[in-house]
Amino acid sequence: MGPALSIPALASLTTMQVGGVPKSITKCESTNDLYEAAKAAWLSDEPFQILGGGSNTVFADEVAHLNIILVANLGKEIVFEDDQKAIVRVQSGESWDELVAWAVEHNLAGIEAMSGIPGSVGATPVQNVGGYGQEVSQVITQIEFLDASTHEVEIKPASFFKFSYRDSALKHDLKGVIGWVEFELQKLGGLSVPMASGQITNHVGAEYGSALPLKVVRDTVIELRSSKGMVVRLDDPDSVSCGSFFTNPVVSFSKSLEFPDEMQKWEMESGDVKLSAGWLIENAGIPKGYSIPGSKAAISNKHALAITNRGGAKAEEIVQLAVLIQERVAARWGINLIPEPNLIGF
Repeated sequence: MGPALSIPALASLTTMQVGGVPKSITKCESTNDLYEAAKAAWLSDEPFQILGGGSNTVFADEVAHLNIILVANLGKEIVFEDDQKAIVRVQSGESWDELVAWAVEHNLAGIEAMSGIPGSVGATPVQNVGGYGQEVSQVITQIEFLDASTHEVEIKPASFFKFSYRDSALKHDLKGVIGWVEFELQKLGGLSVPMASGQITNHVGAEYGSALPLKVVRDTVIELRSSKGMVVRLDDPDSVSCGSFFTNPVVSFSKSLEFPDEMQKWEMESGDVKLSAGWLIENAGIPKGYSIPGSKAAISNKHALAITNRGGAKAEEIVQLAVLIQERVAARWGINLIPEPNLIGF
């Protein structure tokens, strides 16, 4: 376990760049260190938070009571491969986007459309991260997991985590720590899996469902995400965010018929209908770039679904804007938007 760090503000460890100074930070550079730190935290009465890449977490301004366990275990290995596929075991502290880049470089398909998503590998199963027609549950085979209720380390199959759209049992009653994740990636001669995103295929002039060169998919997705401020870049103030602040709500097919035809919506395999949270926000009277007067938090100029820190914002300002958005959307559309990031200390 690494030495106790001089304690920085959590603003420096999160993409939203808000959050106060915690009580302690323990940096865990091995899986065993991570498990030991978690078990110690569970046995203690003190509040704690496990933090990976910091891309999906908003910490409050006052967190002096909070102990942070920083996930920093690195490494990936191919544990099985044949002519068709490779099984890759990845430690939870690895950067997700660096894993995608590595897979593309090695002609391994299945995660290429999830390029540019910030954060760590161990965080991706929690909310079944996805984008442009792919999600991690499609490629996860098994996960090494320290169960908070038993303090036992077990290797669990993907089915154990009850994945669904941007959700898993890890967001609900299943508590614990992920040590590593295994992914099954395909060998398709340098091509992607069939593209399930019209945005990608339209952008490159290909038919929906086409298999495209892996590098083309990665470059296209990063271009599309950057145009929405969804790739973290030092030179782009619209990227100082935690990505989408709200999940796209899902309603029944019959409920969807109550909304106007021009509303952006997609029918899902389940028969339910997914609505565009960004469309709901803009059509509730909150335009891109909107800010509460005097606040340093603002809606991204590029994407209505992202709340950004325009420089020196307090966590309180971020949350005030989020609440205003929820109230406006509920008043206009009768829909309660659910925040996507973890809100800690509020």
